[in-house]
Amino acid sequence: MDKLHFQSFGSGSSGNCYYIGSASNGILIDAGLSVRSIRKNLRNIGLDFENIWGVFVTHDHADHIKAVGPLGEKHLIPIYSTRLVHEGIQRSYCVTEKLYSSRKFIEKNETVVVGDFKITSFPVSHDSTDSVGYTIEYDNKRFTIATDLGFVTDEVADHLSQADYIVLEANYDEQMLHQGKYPLYLKDRVSSLTGHLSNDQAGTFLAENYCAKWKHVFLCHLSRENNFPELAYTTVQNHLENIEIEVGIHLDLVTLDRLTPSELYLF
Repeated sequence: MDKLHFQSFGSGSSGNCYYIGSASNGILIDAGLSVRSIRKNLRNIGLDFENIWGVFVTHDHADHIKAVGPLGEKHLIPIYSTRLVHEGIQRSYCVTEKLYSSRKFIEKNETVVVGDFKITSFPVSHDSTDSVGYTIEYDNKRFTIATDLGFVTDEVADHLSQADYIVLEANYDEQMLHQGKYPLYLKDRVSSLTGHLSNDQAGTFLAENYCAKWKHVFLCHLSRENNFPELAYTTVQNHLENIEIEVGIHLDLVTLDRLTPSELYLF
């Protein structure tokens, strides 16, 4: 089989979209960028929409669903998510082309087989209509994405701990958030149990639950206002080094950029 391919097309409040697949086919996790941008990024790695077996949506916030309408209805790509997420998509102001024939309903903790991939959804804690993460299995490799979550539940921890490669949110630096310009209600929302995961929370989880099988850890959904890539990286690195896990030796740590594609990773 081909190696597992992973690329982030964008990761943050301006839009989220990830490709996971092989050299010839795969899936997208979320579609919060423009259709044009997603197609450009796919073409840059030798693919196009006909190579995408499905879009798996984590939740119904605008930065995750902006392009699902045309991808589903015009380009005939199945759009997978829970029934509640699909209801939220249909209500969303940012989805001007509503989904009909392209809707595919999944249940939490259900495994869906798409091509060579097994995709399992699991619940995460976030203030959307509904919200899930995904574990993708391919050629005995496990890749887990957990983004937009206020805290790591036992169920999320179980998925992350069984993965070889993980994408985990490190949205904000706690000091930057609390000293920043956000109004109090927004600070409270971001830092709540249904908000976002901080650098420190991500680092604490990774250190307390470190698994030797982790090969790459990708930090995603960094805030523009309350974080810096170097700060997220250093905070998590320090937590790992406190338990004598050396980044670059025991695992590779990568911060995913908000606006530009990552490199293409082959596993």
